[in-house]
Amino acid sequence: MAPDIQAPRGTQDILPDEQPWWDYVRDTAEKLCGEFRYTQIDTPMFEDVALFKRTVGDTTDIVQKEMYVFQDRGDQELALRPEGTAPVCRAYIEHGMHNQPQPVRLFYITPIFRYDRPQAGRYRQHHQFGIEAIGDASPSVDTETIEVLWRLYENLGLTGLTLNLNSIGDAECRPRYLEALRAYYSDKLDRVCRDCQARVERNPLRLLDCKNAECQDAVAGAPALTDYLCEACGDHFSQVRGYVESLGIPHVVNPRLVRGLDYYTRTVYEVQPVEEGGQSTVGAGGRYDGLIEQIGGNPTPGVGFATGIERIILNMKRQNVNLPDAARLAVFVVCASAAARVFAFKLASDLRRAGLSAVVGDSDRSLKAQMRHAGSLQAAYAAIIGDRELEANSVTLKRLADGSQETVPMGDVASRVRP
Repeated sequence: MAPDIQAPRGTQDILPDEQPWWDYVRDTAEKLCGEFRYTQIDTPMFEDVALFKRTVGDTTDIVQKEMYVFQDRGDQELALRPEGTAPVCRAYIEHGMHNQPQPVRLFYITPIFRYDRPQAGRYRQHHQFGIEAIGDASPSVDTETIEVLWRLYENLGLTGLTLNLNSIGDAECRPRYLEALRAYYSDKLDRVCRDCQARVERNPLRLLDCKNAECQDAVAGAPALTDYLCEACGDHFSQVRGYVESLGIPHVVNPRLVRGLDYYTRTVYEVQPVEEGGQSTVGAGGRYDGLIEQIGGNPTPGVGFATGIERIILNMKRQNVNLPDAARLAVFVVCASAAARVFAFKLASDLRRAGLSAVVGDSDRSLKAQMRHAGSLQAAYAAIIGDRELEANSVTLKRLADGSQETVPMGDVASRVRP
């Protein structure tokens, strides 16, 4: 029977059975960040809406269609966080992180909110793991972020992924490319979607990111960004590719790869399952050397990525990745008589203080029912306390894997079951 009120469309409850997947992804990501010396940052779930309009771009789909915007009681216009990079950069400026050794390496694991059409692995509230390396323009730092992303997927057991690389140039060389792109699309506007017709003037680079089927022929024939790079951007991209190749990370140069956010410059990249298209991108990132300046900071280079945790778990399940064995319940304490209740709770408390997991059975249920419960929880041992055990200040300790059992003094249970 469905409740009168259900979770909003595009959201999900992450139930206990799913939590081991989330724990494994988070633990793996945090361990990897420790190896690369990225430290955690948490920013507010909502920000001044101007932060995203300035950085993400007021002509992007995110700002025009997907942000959750509201006014608080002080009439300030706020937005639920639609992406993670701009808030981190705002915090970098606000807290004077430019005074720290550069680059400042940060990571976050956080919910993201976008009013978008729900699809496999993407929800209106979804979760991202992301890193940002702020304060260093070196191509080696671009490659470091790529390595973190690739290593994450490797460590989680994912295979068959493709790294797509591109450079979208900078303020020096991109205008010449945009001019060529507009010229290319000038006689094709009747063959592309309405959004692309508007993008030609407002945000032509986004033409290459359109996923509508009717626009794909035009996208396929568009001029390549890499043919228009200035010498500095071309050299930067060449060095990134060289570093990536030195790490043995397989990749393809995708000259039509752009990102859906306006703040990117130079390096952009995406990781996709090999059998699927851009709608299934698992993780993506790039360089954003002008972003901090856009929100009032000094010119500061930056690069990073974000990867969707829901999509990671979806691909892990599709590829039949096995999770490490979860820690088993150590002891299920069985109350075989009403008089055993207090002693059962005391034993369970002592076991927990000794660092062992313990659950107490319901004394109103039969011995057989409690033993079934112990089995369903995959307990390693059942510690049975009845009238006979109370008289002897002992328990009957049963190992559920093979059914063997022994009588053990109540004070020795922890030492007997400890691995």
